[in-house]
Amino acid sequence: MAGLDQRDELSEPLGVKPPPRRKLSLRLVALSLSVLILAALGVFLAKTDNRLGGEPFAVASIEQRAAVGASSAPAHPPEAAAPAAPSGQMSATQVEAQSGVKVVRGGGAAAPGAMIIEVPQALGLHLTAAPDDRLIEKSRYGLLPRVGADGARPADVYSRPSLVPDKLKAAPHIAILVGGLGLSEDGTADAIRELPGPVSLAFAPYGAQVARQAADARDAGHEIFLQAPMEPFDYATNNPGPHTLLTSGSDSQILDDLHWLMARFPGYVGVTNFLGAKFTAEEAPLSLALRDIASRGLIYVDDGSSPRSLARSLAGHLALPAASADVVIDASQKPQAIEEALTRLEAMARANGSALGVATALPMSVEHVSRWARSLEARGLALTPVSAIVTRGPGPAAQVVAPDAPAVNR
Repeated sequence: MAGLDQRDELSEPLGVKPPPRRKLSLRLVALSLSVLILAALGVFLAKTDNRLGGEPFAVASIEQRAAVGASSAPAHPPEAAAPAAPSGQMSATQVEAQSGVKVVRGGGAAAPGAMIIEVPQALGLHLTAAPDDRLIEKSRYGLLPRVGADGARPADVYSRPSLVPDKLKAAPHIAILVGGLGLSEDGTADAIRELPGPVSLAFAPYGAQVARQAADARDAGHEIFLQAPMEPFDYATNNPGPHTLLTSGSDSQILDDLHWLMARFPGYVGVTNFLGAKFTAEEAPLSLALRDIASRGLIYVDDGSSPRSLARSLAGHLALPAASADVVIDASQKPQAIEEALTRLEAMARANGSALGVATALPMSVEHVSRWARSLEARGLALTPVSAIVTRGPGPAAQVVAPDAPAVNR
């Protein structure tokens, strides 16, 4: 059977020849399709009024704001007029009120629309970089601290600000100095990380990485002290280390040893003793060391472990800002004894308005001090850097005897 488009003479009228067939031009077909597509696109644009060719857009009205002072009406509704939040949820205004963050807005507007946020406690606090070129003196041992030509003192420049919340301005203040850092790499890193920023840290001068570790502590917001080894009564048996300040040393030797210790790292606000029951009981050598410390714009903290120490009385005659610890927190490393010492420290702060405790960077001490210090604000006490309370006058020796521990004679 022939195909549909095949023709033969039997299917054609007699005597009539069909006209020749014309093939459709490809060019004509393409032109026709283009015309149809353009027509369809025109209809679509006419219907949608999309002038941006498919880009997203929005329409907003622009209102003319009245000039300042043109009306006595407030520009924004008062905070009390803020819409109530759905049941079970807090409004933005309530969230701000409970957060402790003060939000200041143009015209006194309520939330939302914050323009300026005033945070009561500095976030990401950075202490002044050390060493400050104004506050250094070159020596054969390295850089020593000094008072700047403009009167700037290391104790002021390198200290941590006392960022006490307004609600605790009149509350009892507690300062804590944790010493013994710089000797153990892991222990030092743990203390820097775990202790709250206001806790001050004292570094021994012997660690191989003490300069870096001291800088790490300051980067974490801790102000730092130099822990200077001083002669104990049993020095022959108990040797604190090289360049210990000795009562038998000449004036030049004492100052030479002190300057070696001072040059180990920069950025400290003051000096505190390590051991030194004998050295701090001798007026002449101790006065020599304290006078040099005072002349360099530093402060001094006596750890309070020796009732014979003259540091508290001599500092006043040397114009040296000083403080003495009230409680040695970890005279015993038993957990109960540490907690009892912290309780005594809190009681002294409530009774006297402020108190200073000292501890060592042993893991047990760091754990208890860290947890206790973080709870102070909730109990109505302010944790402050040691430098903030060194203006206190001389006081009694620190309490160092735990109920089950012998007296400490250092």
